[in-house]
Amino acid sequence: MNMTITLTEAAAFEVRDMMTKNGMPDGYLKISVKGGGCTGLSYGMSAEEAPGENDDILTFHGVNVLVDKTDASILKGTVVDFKQSLMGGGFAIDNPNAIASCGCGSSFRTRDVAGTPENC
Repeated sequence: MNMTITLTEAAAFEVRDMMTKNGMPDGYLKISVKGGGCTGLSYGMSAEEAPGENDDILTFHGVNVLVDKTDASILKGTVVDFKQSLMGGGFAIDNPNAIASCGCGSSFRTRDVAGTPENC
């Protein structure tokens, strides 16, 4: 399988810390795409106990990441990072397939997939 996404070391550290604090040290981070948001598609991140039958499993810096095969083409080349600033920290997603995005940073669309935009 081609590498769909990349989880940076900083993001992996935060995910591992969150999973451990929530009693899931051996859990999986699932990165997904769903319809909605201002621009049509939204990113999702969730903690999962086990992979689903349609999930690809990737490992970055000791963190297991799940990507549903149906989302793989939309997420191909995406980098998930964790940025810290004076205002706090948060995950930053850089998707080279996104041709439009919303100011919130979690809504986007690609050339091939418009999604289902909502009013914000």
